Amino acid sequence: MSNLLVILTILSSFFANLEQKTLQTEFVASVSDEVNAPLHYPGTATIHAQKFILTMFGIEAAYDGTTMYMYSSDTDELTISTPSQQELAQTNPFMTAKTVAENCQVTETLSADGKETVVTLTPKEAGTGFNRFTLRIRNADLIPLHLEIREGQKISSLQLQNPMFITTEPKYVIEPNPSTFVNDLRL
Repeated sequence: MSNLLVILTILSSFFANLEQKTLQTEFVASVSDEVNAPLHYPGTATIHAQKFILTMFGIEAAYDGTTMYMYSSDTDELTISTPSQQELAQTNPFMTAKTVAENCQVTETLSADGKETVVTLTPKEAGTGFNRFTLRIRNADLIPLHLEIREGQKISSLQLQNPMFITTEPKYVIEPNPSTFVNDLRL
């Protein structure tokens, strides 16, 4: 029973840390399955609580707590919307972990040197959309280092590079240029 308390403390502390601090990182997202070689996509992220700015595939996404902004540099188009919780969870994997944690069995494994903890979320019921969600966290400062989501044969992972907490809070809004086409989908 004491292990369960430690697990919940680590996971709860990690989520509380993201509520209070702003995480900034570069990352490499990878997607693979049993048949194809993995595909790797570099990007950057700044995350504070539910707010975030992500860049990947020539797309910049931002969420200010109410409004989602998606800007494509290829088309010079900015789409503005009010996202659902599901859309937010698909965009921000840390939000996914927080959303699904209460419906999962949570286990932890401490690294051999005690510097990292691997938290594994396994759904209690089938049909949740994933088989396992794994998050590796550095114990000293509760910075996430790696996450992996297994959905059937598909594996999606995010390897964080040089993650750090920053003291300046960015604006989680994308301002269009005068020539940018704005597609406002808000009701």
